[in-house]
Order: sequence, then C-alpha cells, then structure tokens
Amino acid sequence: MAKTLLEQWRDTAYSNTADRGELQRLWTDYFEKEKNIYAEILKTPDKEVKGTVSELAEKFGVELSIMVGFLDGINDSLVKENPIETMDADTKVSLKFDKEKLYKNMVAAGADWLYGLEEWNDIFTPERQKELYKEQKKSTTVVNEAKVYPNDPCPCGSGKKYKKCCGKNK
Repeated sequence: MAKTLLEQWRDTAYSNTADRGELQRLWTDYFEKEKNIYAEILKTPDKEVKGTVSELAEKFGVELSIMVGFLDGINDSLVKENPIETMDADTKVSLKFDKEKLYKNMVAAGADWLYGLEEWNDIFTPERQKELYKEQKKSTTVVNEAKVYPNDPCPCGSGKKYKKCCGKNK
C-alpha cells in the first residue's frame, strides 16, 4: 500500500538514515517557509484560509511536502482539525486557527521565530502575549509537593505527628 502524504513527510523529515547535512538543509528551508506562511495567515487571523492541500501549497509558493509538514504542525491549533493522517493532494483542508491556542503551541514548541512574529502585535497586546506565554510555561511546570516525614506535624491539622496519625498505616 502506498504511503500517505503525512507518512512520506515524516519519513523524510525525521529520517534516522538521511545525511545530517541534508536533514539540516531540509529543516532550515522548512522553518523559513513555515515562518512566511504564518506571517501571511496572521495578517488576517479571522479569515478562513481553505482549499486542497495542493492549492494551498501553490498559494503559499511551497512544495507539497512542505505544506504537509505545515499542516501537521498547525493541526492541533485549528478550530477543527484536518484529516492529516489520510489526506492526499486533493483533500480539502482549512487553516482556521484558534489564536490563543496557536500562540501557546508555538511557545510550547520553543518556536520563538514564530511566536515572535511582528504580526502577533496586531492580534494581541504585548501584555496579552506575555500572559499567554506565562500560562503556557506554567501549564508544563511540575510542582512537587513538600514531602511529609514521619516526625513532622500531620498535615491534617490534628496536632499529632504524621507517623501517629495519617501516616500510621503507610
């Protein structure tokens, strides 16, 4: 069975056997084209950009494989996800994105070249961008609770030592 467009993209972009230099060039090229597509769609954030995969590749002046990679990357930020697992060149897709979700996903990916695009300044105030950035970072921060030792006062507030109270059966 023939591979889907997404499988072809992922096989190429995440290849373990490809020449490192070629892979580096692929990603450098991809990131530049990705940045240009985002800059374009962020200019009119409330306008739904849609068409077939091949039409969008043509519209943004990129190869089909680059468009597939872009669709893979933006899918989690869309109002309604595209069928990326099964799409072909003629599949109709939409780039209607949730602005806050997209910004946060860019932060989560560490893509400062994307969440730092000047087009965001017309969508969110600098203060709101900072809030979204902090919300995203905070959502992935793990906070370990303080460990309660046997001779510590019991956290239930009984006044007894933990080992004589809630920690008795542990």
